[in-house]
Amino acid sequence: MTERLAAVAALAQRFPALAAIALGLIAACAYPPLHLWPLGLAGIAGFVWLVFTAGSWKQALWRGWWFGWAHLTLANNWIATAFTHQAKMPEFLGWLAVPLLCIYLAIYPALAALAAHLLARKRPLWAFGLVLAGAWIVTEWLRGWVFTGYPWPPLGLMLLGGWDTPGLARALPVTGTYALSGLTLFIAASFLAVLAERRWVNAAGLALVVTGTMLAPSLHIAVTRSADAVEYTLVQPYIPQSEINDGSKFEEQFARLARLSAKGRDRSRLVLWPESGVPDYLEDGYPTRYYLQMTAGGDPKLARARIGTVIGPQSTLLTGVVNLNIGTNASGVPAAVSARNSVMALDGKGAIIGGYDKAHLVPYGEYLPMRTILQPLGLSRLVAGSIDYLPGPGARTLDLGPQGKAGVMICYEIVFSGHVADKANRPDYIFNPSNDGWFGTWGPPQHLAQARMRAIEEGLPVLRSTTTGISAVIDANGVIEQSIGMGKAAAIEGLIPPAKPPTLFSQWGHVLTLAWAGLFLILGLGLPRVLALARSRG
Repeated sequence: MTERLAAVAALAQRFPALAAIALGLIAACAYPPLHLWPLGLAGIAGFVWLVFTAGSWKQALWRGWWFGWAHLTLANNWIATAFTHQAKMPEFLGWLAVPLLCIYLAIYPALAALAAHLLARKRPLWAFGLVLAGAWIVTEWLRGWVFTGYPWPPLGLMLLGGWDTPGLARALPVTGTYALSGLTLFIAASFLAVLAERRWVNAAGLALVVTGTMLAPSLHIAVTRSADAVEYTLVQPYIPQSEINDGSKFEEQFARLARLSAKGRDRSRLVLWPESGVPDYLEDGYPTRYYLQMTAGGDPKLARARIGTVIGPQSTLLTGVVNLNIGTNASGVPAAVSARNSVMALDGKGAIIGGYDKAHLVPYGEYLPMRTILQPLGLSRLVAGSIDYLPGPGARTLDLGPQGKAGVMICYEIVFSGHVADKANRPDYIFNPSNDGWFGTWGPPQHLAQARMRAIEEGLPVLRSTTTGISAVIDANGVIEQSIGMGKAAAIEGLIPPAKPPTLFSQWGHVLTLAWAGLFLILGLGLPRVLALARSRG
């Protein structure tokens, strides 16, 4: 066995770029929907060894880059599916877009590998792992906000447990997502270090601890809800992406929403509809030609009143909507000049009682960056329409009276650790409407998994309503209480799970992230010297 491993190691050193690519692909299999986390840890361990044995800073940099490029390309393969739902650009561009995007994203793992080589190349393997983990935390944090940020997927996502357990992600309240990624890397490096020294008992013990933590059940919040717990009806209407903008389907889509929402209209409850769920414009102030067939009279008040009759007089609705900003075109005719991806709160009479505009917009999905340069080259957004969406002001809490205080994160926004709740006005729960019809088979389960991480991190339940799946109610431990699978039209009912007290991360945010990075770096750089000094004096 040892001889075989030595042969594999020698081959990897002869072809380090191919080895890094293979290890990156192996590690990406740890993410949903495959969730082969032991294989993922093995891939990361191989990556640590490959960087540790690099002979120069250039080798370390390139080994980190190749690993990151392959790893993130496979993990983000769902992006290519979005190109099959638009007509302006060839579908094959999607399969080019993902590896091209990852040319940039791979810079961050490359920088982590470079930093570890420069700082810790002469230190023991376990100390090198600590330094690499600290550097990874910093670079993953940077990836989350530089150039608007793209943190999908964080490395620590692979250690989120199954639907009924948080796994090692139970540490999120005190680490945050990016520090959990560093911890994931250090665990893999620790396996590597004890195996390299043939300390089989230590390796078995570490494997037992990690496996036990991954499989251990959650310390559930009490099932009994308080007397003032909010009742909900969460709807997944199953609107395929091909029907989202099909005007002939709008009435049918609304009828489906109405049918699934009808049960419980005589009670006080919160009704939740997804992003892209309402096929009409509900704000006042649009020219008549902007109203769709759901409002036969061309009056938004009629549309809202119709919705009020669906949800019932004591209910409150949170639904995804598109709002237009009306100006004038070159001819002086009223026209839409921009749009907002929004959530609107309606009471049982159809009155607007609150709203939220999506703040973190998707490049190429909701706006075209550098439009004056890229549009003449034939590039366009991946969604219908030529006008760009404008961002809202950021996380805010909607006070819905008897339905509690709702935080709102629309679709992709839920992946941004530390930016999902208003710290000054903490909500009781987070509503995450989404349209996951774009994202194939890998995107929706990864999206759901990241929503679970936000629930654990913030100590808040998350309620996800999607057009096609996966919709779910997630408690503050990250456990999925109820769900609706992909490709189904259904509704689920219950009481919103209670929030936990504010977590350490919810209070300190990424100050805590950088503190963990500093701790890893200090331990990796300082402990070997302390131990050497202690041995010399002993």
